[in-house]
Amino acid sequence: MNIDWEFPDSARGDSTVLVFPSDPASEYDEAGLMYHQAIAAATRRIWIASPYFVPDHGIVSALQLAALRGVDVRVLIPDEPDGPMVAMANWSYTRDLLPTGVKVYRYQGGFMHQKVLLMDDHVAGVGTANFDNRSFRLNFEVTLLVDDPVFAAQVDEMLQADMRRSRQVSLQEMDNKPVWFPLAMGIARLFSPML
Repeated sequence: MNIDWEFPDSARGDSTVLVFPSDPASEYDEAGLMYHQAIAAATRRIWIASPYFVPDHGIVSALQLAALRGVDVRVLIPDEPDGPMVAMANWSYTRDLLPTGVKVYRYQGGFMHQKVLLMDDHVAGVGTANFDNRSFRLNFEVTLLVDDPVFAAQVDEMLQADMRRSRQVSLQEMDNKPVWFPLAMGIARLFSPML
């Protein structure tokens, strides 16, 4: 059997695409650094969708700072995460982000599994990396960063549709949680590096 390994020429697109892998053997925390740089470079908006939103302290600080400097920062997570520990960790980080103006949306249309980043009006990231320690440091992941206003507009449209199927979390909602809720969030926060 003879296999032809030649690839035929095909039309090339206009987009600039960076294939961004990360893995546990890497010298650097590539996925975390990529997200951190995108957050720091955003001038108009940074929207993040992830089923597992368990960021480290540096990423939380970058999101807070972006919101404080006037960037439209939005985080879209499922309202029904993959387990109670992840759910409590989500709430814990939501509590940290809301006072600085970060908008957190909880998706109502079932389990949301997309991993998407939208920066300003021209950069979009789509891939396998969740917004958590496991994806940043332990798992084999890949994200495509696409610098293309047309593709970014399509991602914008998709995320806006998802946000319409979501509810925005308010500070009042956080204040109205049961008395045991802060303790549960604190316990989940202790385990968040392993989630």
